[in-house]
Amino acid sequence: MDIQAYIESGILELYVAGALSEKENKEVYNLMLQYPEILQEVLEIEAAIIKLTASVSPVKHNDKILQAVKAHLGLTGTNSNVIPMPKYNWVTYTGWAASVLLAIGLFWTTTQNNQLKTDIQIVKTQQELLETQIANAKSNLEEANTLISVLRDNNITKIPLAGQGNFSSTYANVYWDKQQQRIYLDAEGLPEPPEGKVYQVWSLTLNPLTPTSLGTIDNFITDDNKIFEIENANASEAFGITLEPAGGSETPTMEFLYTLGVVNAG
Repeated sequence: MDIQAYIESGILELYVAGALSEKENKEVYNLMLQYPEILQEVLEIEAAIIKLTASVSPVKHNDKILQAVKAHLGLTGTNSNVIPMPKYNWVTYTGWAASVLLAIGLFWTTTQNNQLKTDIQIVKTQQELLETQIANAKSNLEEANTLISVLRDNNITKIPLAGQGNFSSTYANVYWDKQQQRIYLDAEGLPEPPEGKVYQVWSLTLNPLTPTSLGTIDNFITDDNKIFEIENANASEAFGITLEPAGGSETPTMEFLYTLGVVNAG
């Protein structure tokens, strides 16, 4: 994803202004969680709006407005002790002045409400992100504790998967919990798949060679730890990982066999 192009598209300004649909708001929010650059840009936009709102506050223009009222009422004499006679009747003056004051009050109220809404949105966004970060940290801690217990369990079988052919520099490790019928795949040694492609994990029996799909790793790019828990009720004799089109394949594409490892019978 071209983050800079996305930022320059103008959609973040529409998000802050509340002009997007619910679906679009959700998409922007998810990208804020995934990309710190987008989150920072949203916060800067919101801060700029608050600053701009403050810069046009009517409080700063009270002197000019007062001078305009005085000019309209004919109160422009240099001698402050001399009050010139009005040119129109007082009802007209007071009505006009009241209208100006009412407009100032309405503008000030609107400005304050808009600033309050913006502040609330910023706080809400920050709170939601903090809650998400806490949830992610908790999830990562639980995942780390689970992995530690797996690594220390003598009943867990470790199967190293070595790189194959043109992908000899790649590697992975499978930790097989036969009792729980699941594996933990450590895929840190695999590069990010190209767009439109996914990694697919296979359980193999060797004689005859029979592959059984254990599914695709659709969240490979977004998963920071690159450790995936996968169900496996098969009597596996080997494990392999291939690169397949999005959605997976019925049989492995051997030209894109990245890693392969045989289960040690001993």
